[in-house]
Amino acid sequence: MAITQALANSFKKELLEADHDFTQTTGDKFKIALYTSSATLNSATTSYTTSNEVGASGQYTAGGGALVNNGTSIASGVAIVDFADRSFTGVTLTARGALIYNTSATVANAAVAALDFGADKTATSGTFTIQFPAFTTAAAILRISG
Repeated sequence: MAITQALANSFKKELLEADHDFTQTTGDKFKIALYTSSATLNSATTSYTTSNEVGASGQYTAGGGALVNNGTSIASGVAIVDFADRSFTGVTLTARGALIYNTSATVANAAVAALDFGADKTATSGTFTIQFPAFTTAAAILRISG
């Protein structure tokens, strides 16, 4: 079992079918769920799963938490999406990765991207924060170029 950072292949196809709307205030609702090192998340992941999701603790509950979409942009032929950093307070948990998924898509809880943290990350009676990269064409969490 392993977590491999990737856009979900199903997400790429669903984009062409207009199943995902990243419009900042009126678009679809996206969530992020945390997973242990026993999880298998990769480009073949098609939807949110409870298998090897971290246990509920403090503010973290099954299914994870809602993401705030900070908008989209395009520059130099690269389209990008930005989400606000997401924190879960009062938690004791260890996570190796995460899954961004769309709760509004035609396919229920459609996978968008698997995130690999590179190692286990732990919070003990504290705050666990997912810090998204800079909103640039070279770093944004979701980037599409041709």
